[in-house]
Amino acid sequence: MNIMTKIFSLVCTKKSIYYIKRACGICLVMYLASCQNHPDQARSWSVYKADAASSSYSPLTQINKENVTKLKVAWTFHPGDGVENSWHGPECNPIIIDDVMYATSARHRVYAIEASTGKQIWSFDPFDGGPGGGANRAVTYWQDGQDKRILFTAGNHLFALDAKTGKPIPSFGEQGKVDLNIGMRDDPNSIRIVPTSPGIVYKDLLILGTEVSELYGAQPGYERAYNIRTGKLEWTFHTIPHPGETGYDTWPADAWKYVGGANDWGGMSLDEKRGIVYLATGSPTYDSYGADRHGKNLFGNSIVALDANTGKLIWYYQTIHHDLWDFDLPAPPNLVTITHDGQKIDAVAQVSKVGFVYVLNRETGEPIFPIEERKVPASDVPGEQAWPTQPFPTKPAPFSRQWMTEDDLANYSPGAHDSLVQQFKSFRYEGLFTPPSVGGTISLPSTTGGSEWGGAAVDPTSGVLYVKGNESPEIITLQKIEPEAHKAGQSDYMEGKGLYDVYCASCHGGDRKGIDPYPSLIGLKDRLSKEAVLKQIREGGGKMPSFATILKGHEKAFIDFLFELKGKGGRQSGFIKEIQQNEIAQKKSGNGTTDTGARYLNVTAYRQFVDAQHRPAIKPPWGTLNAIDLNTGEYLWKVPVGNIAELQKPGDPPTGAGSSAGPIVTAGGLVFFGGTRENVLRAYDKDSGKLIWETRLPGRGSATPCTYWSHGKQYLAISVEGSKEDPGGSIIAFALGE
Repeated sequence: MNIMTKIFSLVCTKKSIYYIKRACGICLVMYLASCQNHPDQARSWSVYKADAASSSYSPLTQINKENVTKLKVAWTFHPGDGVENSWHGPECNPIIIDDVMYATSARHRVYAIEASTGKQIWSFDPFDGGPGGGANRAVTYWQDGQDKRILFTAGNHLFALDAKTGKPIPSFGEQGKVDLNIGMRDDPNSIRIVPTSPGIVYKDLLILGTEVSELYGAQPGYERAYNIRTGKLEWTFHTIPHPGETGYDTWPADAWKYVGGANDWGGMSLDEKRGIVYLATGSPTYDSYGADRHGKNLFGNSIVALDANTGKLIWYYQTIHHDLWDFDLPAPPNLVTITHDGQKIDAVAQVSKVGFVYVLNRETGEPIFPIEERKVPASDVPGEQAWPTQPFPTKPAPFSRQWMTEDDLANYSPGAHDSLVQQFKSFRYEGLFTPPSVGGTISLPSTTGGSEWGGAAVDPTSGVLYVKGNESPEIITLQKIEPEAHKAGQSDYMEGKGLYDVYCASCHGGDRKGIDPYPSLIGLKDRLSKEAVLKQIREGGGKMPSFATILKGHEKAFIDFLFELKGKGGRQSGFIKEIQQNEIAQKKSGNGTTDTGARYLNVTAYRQFVDAQHRPAIKPPWGTLNAIDLNTGEYLWKVPVGNIAELQKPGDPPTGAGSSAGPIVTAGGLVFFGGTRENVLRAYDKDSGKLIWETRLPGRGSATPCTYWSHGKQYLAISVEGSKEDPGGSIIAFALGE
């Protein structure tokens, strides 16, 4: 143990600090100064993704390149609240405050855990025994003296809990919770707002984004700030501008009354000194056809800087104009200081599904490296007006493939290759930003390509950004949907099949056998009750969103199809009824639209371009870990991450694999990453990309890891997906062996 580690291990008590100051005060001050904005090491991961800058960086060095191979499991926490046959895992990136870990489970319960032992302190069930569920990536902490609160969302409510006891704060909202439906555009009794990523604290405000539907009639993604003491809504920023607001002229005149989306669902970052909060927004709805939203559509797909006190716009940069590909900005911007052309610049670095990194001046939004507007293909779908140009950063180069040819198609066998070539030639494909089409369009990197919600990690001492890249082309196929009378004599079973084909087959397969990581639905009636299936469809969970609006009025149709009950009956098509219900909700709020134009749905949404055996259509790597020097825009290294062993050819490097979670980086010289399907947690040398250590987990690492200091030790923790034996999953913490 070196002298700095010894000193650091003593810092945990007031008495030891006194003797350390006397013995080596200068050394201690220098060490603590190197800890960025976290002088209290017990709070070295006190915010989602480590800190307000969303750095996913830790200044801790006890675990380092020299000893990482000695990591052992220190403790495992099992929430024990899982539902049998549940397939999704917790997406929580835990936070640690004063030796206590706060985390959420896959069923959206909140737990306080001793950070050094994994022993439960308290738990809170926001659903009062109900099924719960749905993605939730972290909780948020706020403190004023002895008033310490945990803030989190569950369903359509924002909760405030006493951090010590887990009890709701009675003075916050109505007995500890606030209804997030209130204050949105339409009737709060007819909508459902369900955030998936945590808010961020600025003074006494919790600034919160939201997750909304991606279909016609969705709510707009308003950014809102709530008073942490009272629950009062303090300010709202309209991501779809109202008349007189900046960006209003980038939409049709009444679009703010009926278009939804443009929401910050992946979280946000905060420059505490400047009082600026940075959003990363998603696409407007409907996200594959925009005839009812001609224009650039601000603030969809934009990096937005707001005054954290007031919500007033400071600057914006739009990364996709008039999005037709669901190219959301999926993760919070990284705040970092870089040296460019000899000058220190406070910057924003935003990763994307497209595979670009947008590097902007934090104060002005001006690009650090030139970004060019280039012509892109036009749409051939009636009524659509694809924007003629899109922004292309000149640096850094994209971290995921944006172009493919026949030479990139996989060659598992001559027959399989010929089939892929035939498919490839049958689709429309003119490179990045080829618009969706009725005949089918290839999208690369795709909605699950590039970076996902785990985002990037950045080392503030070097300005190097570490990002996981996914490479998985998808097929977009538009189908015209028009209101029509129900078909006489159509059975509930056949109606359910039609709904399944539109909304479910792209994930669970047309044959219901599942497409990894989505489970098979064959034999569902033997595993779950009808009530459990309906709750799962209604409330969602993990990667599955809520389909409550689609399910409403069609419960029997879904059950008859999924349980193979071929009874008689009939109703109007589900997607038409959903649109009508959304329009009714809008009219209740005085926001009804007179739009009678045709609508199109992407009936192959999220369907990967694969061969008949569901193998990736393109050659590997299918997932990479990248190190990018933001000072220069150049790559330091790129390595495949993850491996699909059955598809790896002898002598070839790992295939790489897709994943949603992100990496973290430490001052110990390490990049940690889990999340690929082979259930492995890995450590890489941050300077070279060399794999140093790996360990097998009992399930998929379903979230970005965290690392923290507690009682003289550095720990590494990660949320892990459940299994048949342990459906609730777990949190596993590692520490150095004795």
